[in-house]
Amino acid sequence: MNFYKKDFKVNQNFKLNNQPTNLNITLSNKQLKKQLKKTRRELGEIQNTLYAHAKYGVLICFQGMDSSGKDSLIREVFKDFNIRGVVAHSFKKPSAKELQHDFLWRHYKALPERGKFGVFNRSHYENVLISQIHPSIVLNENLPNINQVEDLNPGFWNRRLQQINNFEEHIADNGMIILKFFLNISKEEQRKRLLRRLEKPSKNWKFAPEDIEERQLWNSYIDVYDNVMRKTSFSHAPWYCIPSNNKHLSRLIVSQIILETMHAYSDIKSPPVTATVKKNLDKYIDGLQLE
Repeated sequence: MNFYKKDFKVNQNFKLNNQPTNLNITLSNKQLKKQLKKTRRELGEIQNTLYAHAKYGVLICFQGMDSSGKDSLIREVFKDFNIRGVVAHSFKKPSAKELQHDFLWRHYKALPERGKFGVFNRSHYENVLISQIHPSIVLNENLPNINQVEDLNPGFWNRRLQQINNFEEHIADNGMIILKFFLNISKEEQRKRLLRRLEKPSKNWKFAPEDIEERQLWNSYIDVYDNVMRKTSFSHAPWYCIPSNNKHLSRLIVSQIILETMHAYSDIKSPPVTATVKKNLDKYIDGLQLE
């Protein structure tokens, strides 16, 4: 079964509440895993070519409600990548040093080099998602003319969204292929996953009391995500809303969207063999065989 990016792409008419959290498919989890294995092998081959070509970087961002499956998806989708060609970053609360810079600084310096994939587990969008729900966070940035939460009016958030759009347009113009994924789970599925964290001792470390507190703000988060994704999804930096109640399904969809995107870049090819190597190829082979 093939999934296509056009079916999951966020457009100007996007409404998160109308998006599915699961799909009615006939494939078993075993079959989904088998297809994922095939797709990620193809991605691994493309990554090797991208590394040798060294003219594009790939930035892949993952966002989602708590327990939406970001960690395990990253582990499974990128399992067949050469470690030298992929770098993952998990962004937590900004450090004191990071707060001395603008909000995009720590993300800019984490961008992948040309020839590499960069994976952001949470991303530069945290600043316009979490911060809109908990605006006091922005006060830690010590910004000019922002002295209290009341100073954070709609114009402030719209400017931040425009700054993100400018940032993504700039890096895209300089060879960055950008893909952004929202892992869409239902509130009921989150409840089940949080319960598993509590009931399974080996998963207890993943749980924090804040998880329950944030869950109470579910509808507020949905509204913010809805607005942010709609205003920041463009052809050079698209958002994709991925049904994620079934982790095996979401992993396959994401992997196939990445593969479809990379296939569109027909100019990504291995560099040609130098004239010297080509001229003396047989001599090099004979020399090594005779050792």
